[in-house]
This record gives sequence, structure tokens and C-alpha cells, in this order.
Amino acid sequence: MKKKVDPSPYLLPFVGLFFALFVWTLLSATVAKDLPSPYRTWTESKHYILHPFFKDGEMNQGLGRLAFYSLVRVVKGYALALLIGTPLGFLIGLSKKTSQMFDPLIQVLRPISPLAWLPLGLVIFQKSEPAALFTLALCAMWPTVLNTAVGVRSINPDFLNVGRVLKLSRWQMFRKIIVPASMPYVFIGWRLSLGIAWLVIVAAEMLTGSPGIGGFLWQEYNALVYSHILMSILTIGLIGFILDRLMGLLEKRFRTT
Repeated sequence: MKKKVDPSPYLLPFVGLFFALFVWTLLSATVAKDLPSPYRTWTESKHYILHPFFKDGEMNQGLGRLAFYSLVRVVKGYALALLIGTPLGFLIGLSKKTSQMFDPLIQVLRPISPLAWLPLGLVIFQKSEPAALFTLALCAMWPTVLNTAVGVRSINPDFLNVGRVLKLSRWQMFRKIIVPASMPYVFIGWRLSLGIAWLVIVAAEMLTGSPGIGGFLWQEYNALVYSHILMSILTIGLIGFILDRLMGLLEKRFRTT
């Protein structure tokens, strides 16, 4: 007998989308008169969507180009965040003294907004591009550091005892037991860091005026082109959603191998 397929997981997202569009239309017609409706947003912004790679000046470019510029910056800054944050997380998780040494500093630095770090980056590097990468890496690394440290501390002591019985060296213990056992936590940190990286790069582009989704949004805000602002916001959300799902697929594939 064939098992019935539940259509809810496929239909409910469309119901939610329809509801959001309905509320958006209602708001634009009643409360917020300056807010463009979904239809108006589409008609005024479709050139950027249907021709995603056109270029007519530094900031007047298609969504594909703008998204590409932002994603390149995210990849660079995110890679830097992982290169610093992952080893630091393992170090803090493995050493109680290192944890005591760095924990107060981490708790002080972690809540600082990218809006505060970016001016410091501009002072240090004198250029907007390295300042944005500096800000991105510094803000995005903390979830990786903290989750990696928690993962190391959560390893079952029996696993470590087996390593000692087998007389594994410190490096072998780290490579064959500690790293594999803590990877679920590490992936959670990486996933959270990616979301923060995407969030920060948009803010950094808005402040520096660099070509990208954030820079385009800020330009259109100054020009009071509300439909383009909404298009940028939706693009930022959609790309963030795709990045999160890709990281989720990578995590699932790693766990099944």
C-alpha cells in the first residue's frame, strides 16, 4: 500500500508568502501611503531583476552584480573569521587556563556593534575594503569560537579514556577523537557566523558606500526610491536564506559521511 504524501510542507510556505504579500498590500494602501505595494515595487525594480548583470555606473548595476560584490567580501571575511575563530575555540575548549585568560576579553568584544568596529578599521587600514573585511571577521568569529569551545567541553569522557588506553599521542587524540566529536557544535558555530557575516557586510557597505547590496540600498534611501529599498531588503533576506540552507546541506552531508 502506497504511503500518502503530506502536501503541507509544500503548501504552507506559499500560504505564509501570500499572507505576507496581503499584509504588505494592505499597509501600502492604508497606514503607510509612501510604502510601495508589491506590484509597484516589481514594476519599478524589475529592470534590476530581469537584467541582473547590467552596469551603468558604479552603483547603478543589476542585482546579480551587486550581490556578487557583497558575496565576494563575505567569503573573504568569513574565511578569515573561521581561520581565527576555529583554532581559538579549540584552544579555549582544551585549556582551562586559556579559557580563563580570554573569556573576559571575548565577553567584552562580542557585543560590540559593527557600526563601532568599522570606524576603527578605517583608522587602522585607511581604506574601506580592508576595513570592511576587518569588521566582518571580528564580528562573525564569536559564534565559531564559543560553539567550538562548548563542543570540545561536551565530549564524552569515555571517548578520551579510549584514546588514553590506546596510548594515542596528543596530536592523534586531537585529530581522531576531539575534532570529530566536536564537529556538530563547530558546524553550528560556522552556520551562525555565516549569518552574522552576511548581516555585517550589508551594514559595512552602507557606511562605506562600497558597491554591493548594502551600498545600493543606502544610495536609494538617500534618493528616496522606496521600491528599490524594498527590492534590496528582499534580496538581502533571500540571499541570507540561501546561504543558511547551503550551510545546512553541507552540515547534513558531513554528518552522513
